[in-house]
Amino acid sequence: MALAAIRTNKMRSFLTVLGVLIGVASVIGMVSIITGLNNSMAEQIESLGSNIIYISQYEMVHFGGLSAEERKRKDITAEHAEAIREYCPSVGAVSPENHFWARGGNKVKYKENKANRPAVVGVWTDYEIVNNCFAVEGRFLTESNVNFRASVTVLGNDVKEALFPNLDPLGKEIRINGKKFTVVGVMEKKPNFLGETQDNYVLIPLSTYKKTYPEDKALTLLARPKSPELTDKAIDEITQLLRRMRGVPYDRPDDFAISTQEDLMDMYNKITGAIYLVMVVISSIGLLVGGVGVMNIMLVSVTERTREIGIRKAVGAKKRNILWQFLIEAMTLSGSGGILGIIIGLLLGKLVGAISPLPAAVSLFWIILGFSFAVSVGLIFGIYPAYRAAKLDPIISLRYE
Repeated sequence: MALAAIRTNKMRSFLTVLGVLIGVASVIGMVSIITGLNNSMAEQIESLGSNIIYISQYEMVHFGGLSAEERKRKDITAEHAEAIREYCPSVGAVSPENHFWARGGNKVKYKENKANRPAVVGVWTDYEIVNNCFAVEGRFLTESNVNFRASVTVLGNDVKEALFPNLDPLGKEIRINGKKFTVVGVMEKKPNFLGETQDNYVLIPLSTYKKTYPEDKALTLLARPKSPELTDKAIDEITQLLRRMRGVPYDRPDDFAISTQEDLMDMYNKITGAIYLVMVVISSIGLLVGGVGVMNIMLVSVTERTREIGIRKAVGAKKRNILWQFLIEAMTLSGSGGILGIIIGLLLGKLVGAISPLPAAVSLFWIILGFSFAVSVGLIFGIYPAYRAAKLDPIISLRYE
């Protein structure tokens, strides 16, 4: 009977469920995009390994500006990295890194070929081990390169393709921001992150970096414990060492930040959690509009079918029969909108994934939740019209024209 009522008034029924459809479609579409981003972020972090420790001057993600205490913090330096390598027995490798970005982009070229503004990164020899990324052509930087400030470089895959599309780059001399460097290796290709390349960089010895860019002193340290089981112990050792080196009193908090991949994922989830909240609020407005539409059309339906209600009561229908008849009609209307909304939301997510670098994925949980919300809207907003129909007097209803 509910489906027959919908078929009888197709356009009116469609307009009634349009608000529910839009609300559910927005939920499913946004969830599919956010879930895809979460999965991509998790894969990207997992590709680094499960036990990298990040040591930096500030928290890696900031909500708002730096506090007065944070602005006064000392830089993280190579001396800290040397001390961690020597005095933290649970740490297997440590990689201090410094990234240089020239105004207007770094200029890296070989003869007439130019790279697309790559990052210039000063590193130690432990970079390969800590970042789980290795040279596939030639070799990586050596201790002697670092100790003697050698003008050598290892290229990211994008830079190699831009400068040497049909040549062997090993032994060639390139210019990085006007200074000559000899290519000794090429790094393996990394997977893209959110559609963006991770291979547009050149690596040089950190000592050479400090000589070339002496004003840029602050570093980020990446450390890898000897085994994943030693991660917590390594963090404790690093914390105690840095507090002593930086002169932090026992009753004061750390003036540096230590985080792991799990911390990064937690921070990312907090950001996406805020997006989820905004999404729920926006979609709730759509569902509320859809619910008002369902209530309105059901009230009209009760009025139009007053004689029918009277006849049904006259032949023995009870109040609960009438009540459930109209409740089921309301839930069928909103449930139909939910099904259409789920289909459109999934197609929207696939469309965004096809025309942009944003991945899209959605779990069965959100599909079930979206449909349940849609049916619940029909149930909640259909109660009053159904109750009004159920309490009609059969004698008055039979006389209704």
